[in-house]
Amino acid sequence: MTIKVIKTEREHRVALKAIEALWKARPGTPQADTLELLTTLVEAYEEKRHGILPPDPVEAIKFRMEQEGLDNADLARIVGGRSRASEILHRKRGLSLAMIRNLHRKLHIPAESLLAA
Repeated sequence: MTIKVIKTEREHRVALKAIEALWKARPGTPQADTLELLTTLVEAYEEKRHGILPPDPVEAIKFRMEQEGLDNADLARIVGGRSRASEILHRKRGLSLAMIRNLHRKLHIPAESLLAA
């Protein structure tokens, strides 16, 4: 197999089959080096073709609130009031820079998720 940049779905499938065949290669062997190289090429291709966009900011907030067992009152303390929290969750108010910083710092939501619009 000639190793080269993956540009098509067919080349992607071929590379995946080669990775599968090399999966149990012992570290430090030429096969392991080939496996690492193919994996890097496949990851680059998949990121370019099928990259995952950051979630919607409101959905990211709702998801984190659910994970942490938080309610609207908890969010209100972070964003500066109940009405602001409600407006944000109902998409009637955007997030200010201060709100983004607080949400990132207090709820550990990635800033890039909060900045997406």
